[in-house]
Amino acid sequence: MQNNYLERILTARVYDVAVETPLELAPNLSARLKNQLFLKREDMQEVFSFKVRGAYNKMVKLSPAVLKRGVVAASAGNHGQGVALAAQRLNCRATIVMPITTPQIKIQAVEARGATVVIHGDSYDEAYARAVKLGKGERMTFVHPYDDPDVIAGQGTIGMEILRQHTGPIHAIFVPIGGGGLISGIASYVKRLYPEIRIIGVEPVDASSMYQSLKQQRVVKLPQVGLFADGVAVKQVGVETLRLCQELVDEIVLVDTDSICAAIKDVFEDTRAILEPSGALSVAGAKAYIKREGLRNKDVVAVCSGANMNFDRLRHVSERAELGEQREAVMAVTIPEEPGSFKNFCALLGTKSITEFNYRYADPKEAHVFVAVSVRDRVEAAKLIESLEKSGLHTVDLTDNEMAKLHVRHLVGGRAREIKNELIYRFEFPDRPGALMKFLNTMSHHWNISLFHYRNHGADYGRVLVGIQVPPEEKADFKAFLNQLDNHYWDESRNPAYKLFLG
Repeated sequence: MQNNYLERILTARVYDVAVETPLELAPNLSARLKNQLFLKREDMQEVFSFKVRGAYNKMVKLSPAVLKRGVVAASAGNHGQGVALAAQRLNCRATIVMPITTPQIKIQAVEARGATVVIHGDSYDEAYARAVKLGKGERMTFVHPYDDPDVIAGQGTIGMEILRQHTGPIHAIFVPIGGGGLISGIASYVKRLYPEIRIIGVEPVDASSMYQSLKQQRVVKLPQVGLFADGVAVKQVGVETLRLCQELVDEIVLVDTDSICAAIKDVFEDTRAILEPSGALSVAGAKAYIKREGLRNKDVVAVCSGANMNFDRLRHVSERAELGEQREAVMAVTIPEEPGSFKNFCALLGTKSITEFNYRYADPKEAHVFVAVSVRDRVEAAKLIESLEKSGLHTVDLTDNEMAKLHVRHLVGGRAREIKNELIYRFEFPDRPGALMKFLNTMSHHWNISLFHYRNHGADYGRVLVGIQVPPEEKADFKAFLNQLDNHYWDESRNPAYKLFLG
């Protein structure tokens, strides 16, 4: 069964460094969801994350001789801060290996606790390998971020607090999953006492290592993971955490980046706190689950796991939050290029709030307008598009068009009539210092670049739109060139947003 995790959790040493965080009702979000959503505010720990619980519970049990040799950990940020704080309190040396993609705010926070930071690798897995090697070489104890019974038990004290703080029936507890230590600990406690409470994990669609592992009934290592929710960007879950999740977790909900951004905004509107993407993951999952199940008047809990986010990432969050809430419709509308047609088009939009409007003269017969409008939901957006079509204005819904949302809205009016044999490709690469220059170097070829768009908006990936003039007889060579790149790419040459505004 559960290796006596109930006893481990009840005897866990966490409150030397951690506090019992509040369980707060989110009134606005609860009203919208027609259910009572409670937030377990782990972002209010001293290191703004739950990770200090497990790290300290592991380290406080080490002997003085072992502590004297020091500890080492690999972390994308929050675990490193937990280990650093625990080491500070226990007066021992700590070395934290962090990948290049770690937000600067987390690196600075670890250093402020007196730990030594080693930057290594593009991912957590590369940092992990380096940390293990360092630990063996210097006889330091490796503090695993999730696949350790003492770490799991420390995180499980959150489940103990939730049940103590909420005396009524709980329908479900939503927990973010990276390596699985947090949900394993909470589930081990809650399911032992109240097996009817549903324990639901939440992962990003592009970092679903636990979802895939449960599906295949083995530890699955993902070839790559999305980095937006860096706190859960784990390619491979733990052996022990998978075992516990197989036994205790009811299901896993997957959510996308837009949904996570919307959840960050939701929590801010109710608490004025700004969660990091992984910290808001559980709220996004709860919203998706409630909508899917048609839940009404139930009490659900979302664990807000952390609030360590670089400030510049808020730019990306604010841009995508309205889309995640499905409160913005992005459209391309074709109107006659004649006096009065522009005024008629605006009249059809009525009193709706326009969030973006782009237009440039390009054709003597018709005009293509790029417009974004605030709506209540997708139903209202569909009705707006239907009314525009009935009025004779051809309308293309671009709300789910990534190229349109990321690039074209900033490029409208960039037609180049004399350009021939133009291919349009969208590329993604992990965004870090020097990444754009590295990408530009890979694109240094004999084909002419006819369009280039890049914006640094504090997101996980650098996103570039490139127009390249490739003669028909050289398309095979171009395809071979693309296949040898390390970057993800999409052919957008037939994308309607390109044809309407840029082609």
